[in-house]
Amino acid sequence: MSQTVNRADFDQVMVPNYAPADYIPVRGQGSRVWDQSGREYVDFGGGIAVNALGHAHPALVKALTEQAQKVWHVSNSLTNEPALQLAHKLVDATFADRVFFCNSGAEANEAAFKLARRWAIETGGADKFEIISTTNSFHGRTFFTVTVGGQPKYSDGFGPRPAGVTHIAYNDLDALRAAISDKTAAVVVEPIQGEGGVLPASREYLQGVRELCNKHNALMVLDEVQTGVGRTGSLYAYMEYGVTPDILTSAKSLGGGFPIGAMLTTEAIAKHFAPGTHGSTYGGNPLACAVASAVLDVVNTPATLAGVRTKHDKFLTKLDAINASTGVFETVRGMGLLIGAVLADKYKGRAKDFMTAAAKEGVIVLQAGPDVVRFAPSLIIEDADIDEGMARFERAVRAVTSA
Repeated sequence: MSQTVNRADFDQVMVPNYAPADYIPVRGQGSRVWDQSGREYVDFGGGIAVNALGHAHPALVKALTEQAQKVWHVSNSLTNEPALQLAHKLVDATFADRVFFCNSGAEANEAAFKLARRWAIETGGADKFEIISTTNSFHGRTFFTVTVGGQPKYSDGFGPRPAGVTHIAYNDLDALRAAISDKTAAVVVEPIQGEGGVLPASREYLQGVRELCNKHNALMVLDEVQTGVGRTGSLYAYMEYGVTPDILTSAKSLGGGFPIGAMLTTEAIAKHFAPGTHGSTYGGNPLACAVASAVLDVVNTPATLAGVRTKHDKFLTKLDAINASTGVFETVRGMGLLIGAVLADKYKGRAKDFMTAAAKEGVIVLQAGPDVVRFAPSLIIEDADIDEGMARFERAVRAVTSA
């Protein structure tokens, strides 16, 4: 018999590193979810840009249940068909020649940073290990990835950090020119800073990063954990910018809700991870790879990717209308279905208030720092759900602004 639980149980049995909302979703279908009391919500959060195809998409349910009848796990002393099939799809669709599978974006970035240093030291000598990252960036929660991430609040309080990591301003080529040298192993960039406020890089910036990396024989590492797998209207955001990275990391939407991460790179770089240099017990898990393969089949199509761009415009039209009557936003920015509504000065620091008010009106939104309300819904969210969700969000905005 299953045990009855509620939100109060979290405070009794869970480590208190999260502060979840006061309701518990128990069922989802498409872009709607229902909580324990049967209350319905429109989901504009997508599990933080994870549920690329919404909840319980039939293609993903089919892939998971079919694979569950075959093989669940075999360890990496063997290989498996779903992992190889997924790797072929990723290689065929991107710049990459080789793929490493893991379980999360943090693990994908951990692998990327380790590989970048390994490559640099083996090709350029022991002094070539420095990594340049940007302020307000986010790359995961392992100790190495929070060190590379440019938000001290996530890395403070855990003792000495790994050495050789420098942080410079985002979207600032002059800062990069001043920091980069022949000792630089890699420059790590998010095409859009997600946790840092849904702030897109300029085209000139990413192209300049590429040129400076070439000049100093450093690797360009793109963290596409949040922007990848159709989120921006292209399969990966680098395709929007006219640049090609040396290493790319992917997770979140890749599994459509099932945990999986991937690091993509070239053959020449990949060979520096010889057998035994890195690994992951669950990486390449057949269940995860089967689901991710089904995700790619749906997402990497002209119809889905074009739909992301169309839905972006619809969200912006709705948000602009809300702003015209309330003046609550300073600007709305982002690409595709990763959208950040930056709060006006009067409401700075209150993103969580808007998120909480939205939940009370039956719509799930996110925040990206204290000043930005973030939207990262299903890539195939129906227009009717956008209309209803934005109507509810407008009520939430008015509740906050009139309080």
